[in-house]
This record gives sequence, C-alpha cells and structure tokens, in this order.
Amino acid sequence: MLMVPNLRVIEPNNIYRKVPTRRPNGAMRTREYLTPAEVEKLIAAAKLGRHGQRDATLILVAFRHGLRAVEIADLEWSQVEWGRNPALHVRRAKNGKPAVHPIRGDELRMLRELQRNTTGAFVFETERGGPFTADAVNRLVKTIGARAKLPFRVHAHMLRHACGYALANAGHDTRLIQDWLGHRAIQHTARYTELSPTRFKDVWR
Repeated sequence: MLMVPNLRVIEPNNIYRKVPTRRPNGAMRTREYLTPAEVEKLIAAAKLGRHGQRDATLILVAFRHGLRAVEIADLEWSQVEWGRNPALHVRRAKNGKPAVHPIRGDELRMLRELQRNTTGAFVFETERGGPFTADAVNRLVKTIGARAKLPFRVHAHMLRHACGYALANAGHDTRLIQDWLGHRAIQHTARYTELSPTRFKDVWR
C-alpha cells in the first residue's frame, strides 16, 4: 500500500513592496522659477568662476530668451545675427516654435567678447573646445547657484521659467509670451500670467 506523507499548508511569506516614486519638483522646492534679482545674483556669482565671462553670458542668454538646457547646449554662432538689428534665431526643442528674438546691448557686448574667446561653431564651449551637453549645463547652473548662496537648489530650467514670469510681470500678453517661449499650446503659457503679482493691480481703478 502506497503511503502518502501528511501535507500541510504553508503561509506565503512574500512581502510586496511599492517602488518609491519620485516626489514632484513642486513638493521639493518652494518654487520653480527665479526672480530677476536672483538672476542678477547668479550672473554676479558666475563672473567669479574660472570661466566667468562664458558662464555669465550663458546665464543671461538663457534667461533673456527662455532657453532650455538642451537649447543652450546646442546654440551655435550661426544663430546670432550681428547686423544693424542684432537678433538670435532661436531653435526650440520639444517641437517648439522657432522665433527670432532681438538682442539687447548688454547681451550683445557679452556675446561679442565671448566670440573672441571661442574657436568652434558653438556659442558655449567646454574647456576642451567642444559643446556642452544638457546635463553639463544643469550641473554648471547648480554650481553657480550654490556659489550665489541662493536659499534653494537651482537648475537650468528655472531660467526659462524666470523669463516667462518676468515677461508676464512686465504686462506682456499671453500670446506674445507663448511665441517668445515657443510653446505650441497656450495652456503651457497661461501659468505665467495666472501667477503674475501684477495681474490684478488695476482691478479697482
């Protein structure tokens, strides 16, 4: 006669762990943009670095034209128009709309000086004479932010947001800001005007 051993039920001891999710940027930082005064602090701090002229120009150009890190890295001298009406031919990433932006006098002087110290096709060169990567731009901006002793961590995209808020606070309409930043959809632009502190200033006048 075949003997069958006693069987017993064993409780499973599997532990199901949830994969931790990254907290949204808004939960980790009080805000995602810089004020014009903070941008000025960044520029001043950038000038104190080893490549001060290059880094200060990078901060200013990124802020004035609302450039993403990859757009800063890919910026070429062929996009700069030096004529009577100096302009920057902006090529947007993420299927953004290209545009031609005027270049103001202080920015033009900084770009001219920078061009005298570069040899390649790219506006912003590394020590080896090659172009930056988007990650390298972010690391550089973070380093400058720490040097400026701002009370929060800084990243390159905050300069793009700073541009949008500065334009909104100056009273420019949403459509103009949309075209300046190269947004395809206007809902991406609306946040700048919605949070502008000057939006309601004339409501009771």
